[in-house]
Amino acid sequence: MSDRWWFQSDGERVVWEGSPRLSAALPDVVVGSVVCVLALGGAVVVDARLLAGVLLGVGIGGWGVLRVRRTQYLLTTHAVWAKRGVLGRTVRRVRVEKIQNTAFSQSPTGSIFGYGTVSVEVAGGRDLEFRRVDDPKAVQTTLSEHRARDERTVPGSPDQWRSVLELVREIRAAVAPGGETET
Repeated sequence: MSDRWWFQSDGERVVWEGSPRLSAALPDVVVGSVVCVLALGGAVVVDARLLAGVLLGVGIGGWGVLRVRRTQYLLTTHAVWAKRGVLGRTVRRVRVEKIQNTAFSQSPTGSIFGYGTVSVEVAGGRDLEFRRVDDPKAVQTTLSEHRARDERTVPGSPDQWRSVLELVREIRAAVAPGGETET
């Protein structure tokens, strides 16, 4: 079984990929550490069976680290991808043409240490966020450039558009009074 979690279309290439900073797990690690310390203290003072609380504390901290390490973000020339999950897996794909707007934000500590959140507004769906990514302004700029490039792309070939023009002229000639066409 392949560990590849996204599929690639013809001509599609990866523009950016990233994941949250490991510091995003810090609150879980702190809570887990506090639970461990309280369990150790309780085991020494009250009852040795409270030592089992250390397992709970390690589990809380470990879960937070795994949750952050198993989150990945990807921007390709055709879509934006987000994968999350420790035991299960949730993968979300948003085509570039469905993106209405992008933005980034940074907390004061994010501004100091160079991380932040990139928000993607999706037409007809839930918005998507890349949380605690390095250099969010560069990510948002890259995303906006690809969105703008996609908007400038005209579907079809010149030959297809010429045949459409010819067909429209034929329809106009058939509908115009007396078979005359306007220019």
